[in-house]
Amino acid sequence: MEKAVNKKKDDKKGLKKTSDRDVKEGAALQEDVVTIAQQDYHHLQKQVSEYKDKYVRLLAEFENSRKRQERERLEFVKYANEGVLIDFLNIVDDLERTVSAAQEKHQDYDAFLKGVEMVMKHVKELLKKHGVEIIDPAGRPFDPYAHEILVQEPSAEHADGVVIEVLQKVYRIGERVVRTAKVKVALNQQSEDQDKKGQ
Repeated sequence: MEKAVNKKKDDKKGLKKTSDRDVKEGAALQEDVVTIAQQDYHHLQKQVSEYKDKYVRLLAEFENSRKRQERERLEFVKYANEGVLIDFLNIVDDLERTVSAAQEKHQDYDAFLKGVEMVMKHVKELLKKHGVEIIDPAGRPFDPYAHEILVQEPSAEHADGVVIEVLQKVYRIGERVVRTAKVKVALNQQSEDQDKKGQ
């Protein structure tokens, strides 16, 4: 009998404990619930709808702006050299006039030469206008960043590694080499021998 009574007490305790926990959880849930007037609820719903609409519009504007900037960037890249090309077309016109003048006057070599010199002057002005600098490296030491050796020639007159002839000039914009020079470089055996003795 004692066992049965104890069991009943334990069952009651278990029930009581379970119901206490349920009550506490229910109270916690009720704490999270906020009661507001229906008018305030509708006002909040309207605000949420307005914010959502603004967000969607801003997102669309941002996407349109991004696409427009991409189109403008592509157009800029496509037509970036337009000004240079227009200037270059003037030089093409000068060349055409020079060639046609030479064809009409077969024996006037001086006039033809003068026309070619004028065209060369325009080319150099065009390059200068666009920040291109022409560098003649003759007489300077070989620079691997700006020169390309095509020929090495023995020379007792020049120091070893000095540019003795320029086959193609250096062109650069600012400090950046656009095209390296093709050069002939001195190969001085005496300079090499003196360097070896010094070591």
